[in-house]
Amino acid sequence: MSEINKKYILGTNENEAFLGELREKLFRFGHKFPSPGGGSYYLGDDGTPWTERPRESWITSRMIHVYSIASFLGHEGSEALIDAGLKGLMGELRDEKFGGWYAGLTENNEILPNKQCYAHAFVILASSSATLAGRPGAKELLDDALAVYDRWFWNEEEGLSCDTWNTEFTELDEYRGINANMHTVEAFLAAADVTGDEKYRERAGRIIGHVIGWAEGNNWRIPEHFTSDWKADLECNSDKPDDPFKPYGATPGHGLEWARLIAQWALSTYEYDPEEAFNYVEACEHLYNRAIADGWNADGAPGIVYTTDWNGKPVVRDRMHWTLCEAINTAAVLYHATGKKKYADEYAEFMKYLDEVVADHVNGSWFHQLDENNQLKGTVWPGKSDLYHAVQATLIPYYAANLSIAVAVKEGEKC
Repeated sequence: MSEINKKYILGTNENEAFLGELREKLFRFGHKFPSPGGGSYYLGDDGTPWTERPRESWITSRMIHVYSIASFLGHEGSEALIDAGLKGLMGELRDEKFGGWYAGLTENNEILPNKQCYAHAFVILASSSATLAGRPGAKELLDDALAVYDRWFWNEEEGLSCDTWNTEFTELDEYRGINANMHTVEAFLAAADVTGDEKYRERAGRIIGHVIGWAEGNNWRIPEHFTSDWKADLECNSDKPDDPFKPYGATPGHGLEWARLIAQWALSTYEYDPEEAFNYVEACEHLYNRAIADGWNADGAPGIVYTTDWNGKPVVRDRMHWTLCEAINTAAVLYHATGKKKYADEYAEFMKYLDEVVADHVNGSWFHQLDENNQLKGTVWPGKSDLYHAVQATLIPYYAANLSIAVAVKEGEKC
């Protein structure tokens, strides 16, 4: 095995060092994210803030989460960056009148309409990580975020979360989405790990039960969009297939991300019942294998297509960096969980593609959107908005799969 190849092989010192180098560059890339009010600027191609774009709650939350992890790894300046982001969530992005968090603020400080489940899930994740980091006000923020979420987004009867309210929390949109529920699972698992309140892990399991049922009945392609009574709307956005949050069809990257989160939930919930845990890991394998079969090299070029139709034919052929991140993570998790060599082999393929195509070795961070020929494109994700997916992809392959990543890093719990 040549030296150049070793840095792509899971479990080698060279691969872990390679990911460490990428991670440190990512941490340095994001230092300019805080605005004076604390809300995160959207980062451009070289890390320069695009101040004309809105400062959004979900991006701010992701950056708090990232630099909380960075603080556990000794990255200089992390604490100040966490505190800057917390200032935004506790200040300009917080709705003191109606509660919760604005979707964001424009450059002129005008409020972006609606209260998003997606954003509120990330506030929980951010405040969980910042609480672990011991930052002032983080625990109070976490308590508030959980209370707001429990009141407005979680439906105990359904075992699922709604998607979007108006700003005043008086009108609930009829749309129901699986993306917001996916990040709710992530947030609930983090909240359970940090607070010790197991009801959040149980809620995550209820969401997961629905998703596995929907996927299994649909050839392991997960329906993304639903009506208010949770009937799948398989033609949603067929006229706007590349929507950044509600794309038409199946999203292979979400199949991968769900597989990883389901594995985390199962391995933590059934720690002492490996047979039951393995039943869920099998479902994770189905999700992963469907996503890779549909998405990876689907049109003759490396990369994972953004979306497919319900027969697995590519619809939007662009490659988003976050889908590669989730492929890296899930291949590693499934290898550790099953020992099957195919997952390690595919991980190495993803690493090579990351190094040769997706990582921007000149300006930093990773290219967020490439076309079907792996040329830079910016129609859906111009610039390099935040670091969340990329940073996690440098860590999850080597940390305990039954723990939220911030907890695993702080405790030094490796595979």
